[in-house]
Amino acid sequence: MIKIAIVGTGAISDTHLRAYGKFRGHCQVVALVDLYPDKARAKAAEHGLPATVYPNYQELLAKEHFDAASVCLPPFGHAEAAQTLLRARKHVLVEKPMATCLEECDAMLAAAEAGGSLLSVVAQSRFKTPMMKLKAILDSGRIGRILHAQVDSFWWRGGRYYDLWWRGTWEKEGGGCTMNHAVHHIDIFQWLRGLPSSLQAVTLNLGHENSEVEDFSTAILTYADGSVGQITASLVHHGESQQLIFQGEHARVSVPWQVLATDQRDNGFPQDNPALAAQLQADYDRLPAVTEEGHDGQIQNFLEAIAGRQELLVDGHEGRKTIELITAIYQSGHLGRAVTLPLGPRDPFYTREGILQRARRYHQKTRNVENFNDNTITLGGNYGR
Repeated sequence: MIKIAIVGTGAISDTHLRAYGKFRGHCQVVALVDLYPDKARAKAAEHGLPATVYPNYQELLAKEHFDAASVCLPPFGHAEAAQTLLRARKHVLVEKPMATCLEECDAMLAAAEAGGSLLSVVAQSRFKTPMMKLKAILDSGRIGRILHAQVDSFWWRGGRYYDLWWRGTWEKEGGGCTMNHAVHHIDIFQWLRGLPSSLQAVTLNLGHENSEVEDFSTAILTYADGSVGQITASLVHHGESQQLIFQGEHARVSVPWQVLATDQRDNGFPQDNPALAAQLQADYDRLPAVTEEGHDGQIQNFLEAIAGRQELLVDGHEGRKTIELITAIYQSGHLGRAVTLPLGPRDPFYTREGILQRARRYHQKTRNVENFNDNTITLGGNYGR
């Protein structure tokens, strides 16, 4: 029986607790940690857990026997908590984003190696049937060389969203919609397409005055093979429509799933290629559905990897790639110039100090609340099957 601790009992912890509950034959949540112990006790009661509550993870490590932890803290706390747990030889699943900068990511990877423990980063969108099927279609090469790829990570948040004390500052949140909302789409994008060789970005705050950070960004990515990509993140799009589109030489495929295949007439104008479209549709339909989706699927894989029965599908190195792409967007958007990848210690946005020194503050944060009474959250679009 794998014993689990939940570090941080904010809204996203409910998703982890429900997922671990699905696999109670393999694991047991034995401890909850939160700066506000009463909130953690209420969470334990809500989920019917006979778990011990601790005010911090240092006391957890001193008093509790456990094997693994989900780190569900605000982003600024991810790196320190994960490193401490990993050095104590605990396996760690850390919520998105992995950390607030690449230096912290590298320190977490070093701690995992030193402790000989597993480090996984939440990327629940990879564990959804449409994403798994799209990856298989792209890997088949049937659409030809990818010429253009885009992701639209469109969300909507009202002004009160940034009243929560840790949101809307570079120091505590580590960024805006690019880091904390589009992170899953950016993870999927780089998983499917890979990292670019360079990019040029624009970052703005269009409609959230109680926030230092951006609520909109867009970037053009250039790849070594000459193809291009486009990433747009937003908190000002009503309806939260979200999509990934891949334009190949022979066909277009996307999530939500759509396939369009085209070839040319004698004069170069387009005509449908129904045979290729039908073949791609048949390939897609034959692919199996994911048994456990989202957080459930990732937590199942995390538990199976701890038990030695599966390979860890999203490790710390995969998590770092996503932060590298986000960091490049910030570095380009805030410094106003193109950025070449890969990024390393000499890059100005590699460290948290470098980001805090150079990042633009769009507004001054003036309103703060400790907690919201309404813990309702949304986790992104429904991508269909």
